[in-house]
Amino acid sequence: MARKKDNGPGGLVVVDKPAGFTSHDVVAKLRGIARTRRVGHAGTLDPMATGVLVIGVEKATRLLGHLALTEKEYVATVRLGQSTVTDDAEGEVTVAKDASGIAREAVDAAVAQLTGDIRQVPSKVSAVKVDGKRSYQRVREGEEFQLAARPVTVSAFDVHDVREQQAEDGTQVTDLLVSVVCSSGTYVRALARDLGSELGTGGHLTALRRTRVGPYRLEDARTLEELQGEVDGGAALSVLPLHEAAAAAFHRWDVDEEQARLIGNGAQLRMPVGEFRAEGDDPVPVAVFGPDGRFVALVEERKGRAKSLAVFV
Repeated sequence: MARKKDNGPGGLVVVDKPAGFTSHDVVAKLRGIARTRRVGHAGTLDPMATGVLVIGVEKATRLLGHLALTEKEYVATVRLGQSTVTDDAEGEVTVAKDASGIAREAVDAAVAQLTGDIRQVPSKVSAVKVDGKRSYQRVREGEEFQLAARPVTVSAFDVHDVREQQAEDGTQVTDLLVSVVCSSGTYVRALARDLGSELGTGGHLTALRRTRVGPYRLEDARTLEELQGEVDGGAALSVLPLHEAAAAAFHRWDVDEEQARLIGNGAQLRMPVGEFRAEGDDPVPVAVFGPDGRFVALVEERKGRAKSLAVFV
């Protein structure tokens, strides 16, 4: 994926987030590197997790909420034999049970139950809001509450390796190296928890690396050190320009000069009927481009007309 310097409307930076950093930590670091306050991220990664974090700079921040809704891909390690408060390795172990000798057939059957269109209860230490307050805040304050199950889609859930070993507390555990492709809003921690529950051993996540967000992949990502070095070397921060980012992530609608002008002014023009609809007839974000290739706006079809989500001219 080409990267060009863009000192005007900004663009996207695909960061390989290090372990121990929150997504906000990465944004704060990029504000210093890019020398602007107008920086944001699409799709939070837990501090333990590494991998693809899409950062928007300047006008590209207005794309982020829509990019966050795209499909994501992960590689992870699930430990069977221990449950934790947080459903990952950062939480205290609450249940320990011998998980040695689990048949691969049983693992595959349990994974199949968690693949496809499923209903998932998020981890209680997630950022899901309950009556306006983050779930993790309620946990910290000692509140008792239940989260509702939500529909998510796990397009692929594959087990690549199975390893038996002994945990630090002496429990015989089984570690699974897995890959997951899923919809926005899916918690891989919750998949680990539910897989352990299905197998009767308990389970949690010990490692998580995001390898893709929509069209943006790990091979497109740079570390914070690489980005800092680029700027320290006297160059401006290189970004994926706004128009390239939009073309890569969204459906494209090319319009003529008059249509571009009208859409740029907020006019709700008629759109090609049925062309920009997802499965289930749901509207999807559409990137509008003028005849000179400039990115005009992000719209969606509503009753046959283009409703502006964000205008960029």
